[in-house]
Amino acid sequence: MQTITPAEIKQRLRQGEQLHIVDVREDEEVAMGMIPGAIHIPLMQLPERLSEIPQAGETILVCRSGNRSSRAYDYLTAQGLSNFKNMTGGMLEWEKL
Repeated sequence: MQTITPAEIKQRLRQGEQLHIVDVREDEEVAMGMIPGAIHIPLMQLPERLSEIPQAGETILVCRSGNRSSRAYDYLTAQGLSNFKNMTGGMLEWEKL
């Protein structure tokens, strides 16, 4: 599994890089804040919303702690999709930076 840290993402965003980020948390979690520019697709909705997953370039998967985004990573790669990174530590770690 490919991973990326919240610090690496913040650095890349500061440098003006356009990142594909998919947040797989639930609605009430996302209401408390999201990474700017992220797409919200709750984990359980991934099967019916596969067409919304960016196909070009790297896509970073995000959740609260890194567990659900890890499951999303496994599911998406099992569907034959690739070029994903799981954000380690999730939004809990993101908020500490």
